[in-house]
Amino acid sequence: MATPSTHTEVPGGHKAAFPPFAKETFASQVFWLVLCFALLYFVVSRLALPRVSSILEARRSRIAADFAEATRLKGEADTALAAYETSLTQARGRAQALAAETRERLNAEAEHSRKALEEQLNAKLTEADRAIAQARNAAMTNVRSIAIDAAGAIVTQLIGVAPPQPMTERAVDDALKR
Repeated sequence: MATPSTHTEVPGGHKAAFPPFAKETFASQVFWLVLCFALLYFVVSRLALPRVSSILEARRSRIAADFAEATRLKGEADTALAAYETSLTQARGRAQALAAETRERLNAEAEHSRKALEEQLNAKLTEADRAIAQARNAAMTNVRSIAIDAAGAIVTQLIGVAPPQPMTERAVDDALKR
């Protein structure tokens, strides 16, 4: 036996319209659509939206707090950087002053040592000049006597007669004066 079906076959092998589009069930479908929509709207507006809203608000406040904290930390970092640069500048100034002071002190010590050494060398030079002058005078005295003896011996060799001592001394003195 054939059971009645909601689908009726149209001649030519086609079935009837798709059930949601069927005119007989349209009113009940609209009723259930409105009812489901209202229920869904109520659930979303009373349960889901407040949760989402509170999450978004918590995010906003967290972002604002994080931004405020970042701003505060940036300010502290800028302050610390300025303090660091100031102390670095002061340290460089102190280092340059210390270097200049040390340089001046070492230059003064070197100058003092140089003057003391010059004085010692001048004293030694003066002493050496005196010793040389004495040695030269002594040598000149010996040279005169050696020259007198040598001149007398040469004249004796050449002419065979020894010249008188005063004449030889006068001749050597005249030669030494030139």
